[in-house]
Parts: sequence; structure tokens; C-alpha cells
Amino acid sequence: MKVAALLSGGKDSLYAVYIAQQCGWDVTHLVTLLPENKNSWMYHAVNIHLTPLIAQALNIPLISATTKGQKETELKDLHQLLKPLDIDGVISGAIQSEYQRTRIEHICHNLGIKSFTPLWHKTQHLILKEQINAGFKIIIVSIAAAGFTESWLGKPLTHETLKELNAIQHHHHINIAGEGGEYETLVVDGPLFTKKIVIDEAKKEWKRDHGTYHILKAHLA
Repeated sequence: MKVAALLSGGKDSLYAVYIAQQCGWDVTHLVTLLPENKNSWMYHAVNIHLTPLIAQALNIPLISATTKGQKETELKDLHQLLKPLDIDGVISGAIQSEYQRTRIEHICHNLGIKSFTPLWHKTQHLILKEQINAGFKIIIVSIAAAGFTESWLGKPLTHETLKELNAIQHHHHINIAGEGGEYETLVVDGPLFTKKIVIDEAKKEWKRDHGTYHILKAHLA
């Protein structure tokens, strides 16, 4: 089975790659859309410029293109990017978003290939535990929900952090996996990586109740 993987650099897109490889599938390409609109309905935007480093660390070819990130029309950009690939399907890290899943399925249907979502509707707390236990080194790079403070920016996702997320979920009813945009992540190392991402320079941007951890410089080591 030859598949392409949609890559944002976040925990779920990389964990989907990990599961596919554990199943013996050949992940021939990583695919990234770079949205000009940071509020894209489909595509992760925070620190998306680091996906070439991740692809290099995974030793899997990356294909990418920019998209204006406009609702619905941004799907055509993904279609065009996937069209030339000799693949049997596409994998993505969707857990609960019907919007993302159904639109990826529509694109795949038009291309005559399959859409695979290995994390779909799995218990979210369990997914997070599995990602940590598998050795993924995950940091939080964006937050936008009640219960979080600026101190969460750049924070690693560990078993201790997971306990704190449980408490925030209990008090503020967030989606613990961040599927509602409550937080976004970046994977800097893990079982797929031949090298790890080292952050050389970063800055925090905080506005009232939300913020972003902008990575300005990074390298592989």
C-alpha cells in the first residue's frame, strides 16, 4: 500500500504516519499546504514552515504548495498537489473533525484513491498517552481556550502535562486533544525521526487569552 501523508508538523499528523508505517504501509510522500490565511478551515498554520525540517528528519520526500486558505477553494489546491502522485491513498490525523474528514474523502474519491484516518473517533486521552509512550516529543505552540495561560506556550506534552489537561477539560470542557483549536502542537523528535529538531530562537506572542509560540530558527541534530 503506497500512501501520502498530510503533514502539519503537529502530533496527530505524525502519529498517523507512525501508525501507517507500523501497519507496513509505504509512506511515499509527505504533503503540506501552506495557508496564507492563518484561520484556514482545513490547514494548520502555526510553524508550518518547519515541515521541510521534519520531512528531512523522517527521510520522506515532501511536496508542498501555498494556498490562500479560503474556505472550500483551498480544497482545489490539495487536489492539484495530490493528482500527480502514484499512490493508493492518503492518510490524515483527523480525530473528530467531520469537516476535514469528509472533504479529504471527497478529494480522494475524485482522484480514485482511498482516504485513511487511523485516529478517527479513538479515545482522545488514550491517543495522547499512546503518543507520549511511543516516544514522541511534542511541544505546545498555540493556545486559544479558557484555562490556559502564557506559560503553556512551548510547554512539552508529558504525562504530567496530561494530568493538567485533564483538569482544564474538567473545568472548562475543552477538547483534550485540541481538535477544537484549543491548542496546537509541534513534534520535535520521536520514533520516526533520524534527527531531532533543535529550537535555536523562538518568541511568545500573547494577546489576552490566546497566544502563539513562534519558532524563528531551528536546525536538525
